Amino acid sequence: MKEVKAIVQSHVVSKVLDALRALPRFPGVTISACEGLGRGRGEGGRFEPTVDNFHLAQHAKIEVFCSDAETETVVRAIQRAAHTGQPGDGVLMIVDLVSVVRIRSGQEQQEAV
Repeated sequence: MKEVKAIVQSHVVSKVLDALRALPRFPGVTISACEGLGRGRGEGGRFEPTVDNFHLAQHAKIEVFCSDAETETVVRAIQRAAHTGQPGDGVLMIVDLVSVVRIRSGQEQQEAV
């Protein structure tokens, strides 16, 4: 099982949700508002903070739990929907899950996802 985390521009969240809902098995999703500071200004760029340019950009964090088999499909759906081609499009991270337990039912591992 995997957790797919994505930091995306806030204005693409509805497109990402539409892409996830269109999957054969909608995995469920958690969305949080977040702020962040990228590493630079475009490919190979570097960020050097000064008093004049230090501000945090508003983004959204999307979290999806899914089976190993569904991971690539989920990642590609998010990537396509969130892509604008502009700096700040975001980042995707895939994390292995050691254990998952559904609180209400007590289901564990794959049945809990």
